[in-house]
Amino acid sequence: MSHHTTVDSGEERHFKRSVSNLGVFCLGFGSMIGFGWIVLTGGWISEAGAGGAALAFLIGGGMMALVGLVYGELASAMPLAGGEHNYLLRGFGPRLALLGSWGIIGGYVTVSMFQSVAVPRAVNYLFPDLSQIPMYSIGGEPVYLTWALVGTATAVVLTWMNIRGMKGSSLFQTSIIMFLLLVAVIMLISTLFAGKVENVQPVFANGSVGVVAVLVVVPFLFVGFDVIPQSAEEANVPPRQLGKLILISVLGATAFYIVIVLTTAFAAPADQISGFDLATGDALAYMLDNDVWGHLVIAGGLAGVITTWNAFMVGASRLMWAMASCGMIPKWFGRMHPTNGTPVNALLFLGIVTGVAPFFGLAMLDWAVDAGGPSIVITYFMVALVFLILRKREPDMERPMRVGRKGSTGVVVGVLAAAATAGMLVLYVPGLPAQMGAAPWIIFAAWWIAGVIFALRLPGGIAPGHDAEERLRVAIARRREGSRQS
Repeated sequence: MSHHTTVDSGEERHFKRSVSNLGVFCLGFGSMIGFGWIVLTGGWISEAGAGGAALAFLIGGGMMALVGLVYGELASAMPLAGGEHNYLLRGFGPRLALLGSWGIIGGYVTVSMFQSVAVPRAVNYLFPDLSQIPMYSIGGEPVYLTWALVGTATAVVLTWMNIRGMKGSSLFQTSIIMFLLLVAVIMLISTLFAGKVENVQPVFANGSVGVVAVLVVVPFLFVGFDVIPQSAEEANVPPRQLGKLILISVLGATAFYIVIVLTTAFAAPADQISGFDLATGDALAYMLDNDVWGHLVIAGGLAGVITTWNAFMVGASRLMWAMASCGMIPKWFGRMHPTNGTPVNALLFLGIVTGVAPFFGLAMLDWAVDAGGPSIVITYFMVALVFLILRKREPDMERPMRVGRKGSTGVVVGVLAAAATAGMLVLYVPGLPAQMGAAPWIIFAAWWIAGVIFALRLPGGIAPGHDAEERLRVAIARRREGSRQS
């Protein structure tokens, strides 16, 4: 299954292997640390208490670690750009592969839209006079032209940087992650010296309902470790190490979120936290009685926004390129930049979508979280299933990072990953804790209707297998030739 040619040219186009071990880790870890830890932490503590929220992240992180192990084995076995696209083609065939890939792209796009709105939200905290020239209101919140343009300008810069090449994007990502981790360390040390145990009461709020309310946002927050396999052909690391880095990034993100919840809870009383605008930064400023520290945390949150957004531009563009290269989606998305070796048209599409999102205002934050979550979980469930299918169908396939070595442990991990993701998917059923409002359902439905249309356009009768992509290319070429002759 080769991925080095475009669909619209006979010339070969290769990705450039320019990303180190540290760069790969920062890509995966950074994609999971966006702005949620700034804007949502107060809600988590109110819903579940500090202990309940931390427990939710421990459980959710464990579930995601199972999925990470599944991805790790598959990524090491098939270190190709497009990640899920390759695994699902080999295990399910073209149509289901398209739907699974479509789900994770939907997750990438909605998370990126969230970040494009989070940027002006963070900047507005640092510069309160940012909101000028009111245009209209959405969801009861006014949308200001200057505010929205900050998000749009960031989209333009990130798109340009990613078109320029992966090496520069990776160095930028690593630098920003170092600053983000420094902010987290400052928060932890400050809380150890100045935090108060009595602030944490109640440790648990609303019982299991509170824990579940936090648990359902975990897939949205943790989507991103799968960016590592998306960029596998640009990673200058051995396949086995690639798989390990996926798991390490998931465990790192789990630890980060738990630390943030606990440091915020120790920094200020729960009744104060519930009234804060951006709880993580406001709580540290409250504890140290100095707004400078709150601004530092928000700057760290802004760094998280940029790393997540950047990582998803990388992941989504590579997956769209892989799908376009075999005819699953329009070939326009498969155009590679002639000198930079980057999927330029896919990046332009993502830049436009994320550049428009800020004009929907703060309402987009909730819409993106709700609409993206179920799409992400659907794909994770499908990947867990294909992991089990390939273990049975192709037991001798080379797996540099084999979960559980030669025993049955790997199958157990796959079953647990499938069960965990299926359980999380059930939570989105109307009437249960993760039920969505009308706007997220419209976004979700529109995205999946488009995906089903693309899937139904593919030629039928193509069985799964290691050469499924080549057979799909041949079938599409024959159909096009037949159409021209008729």
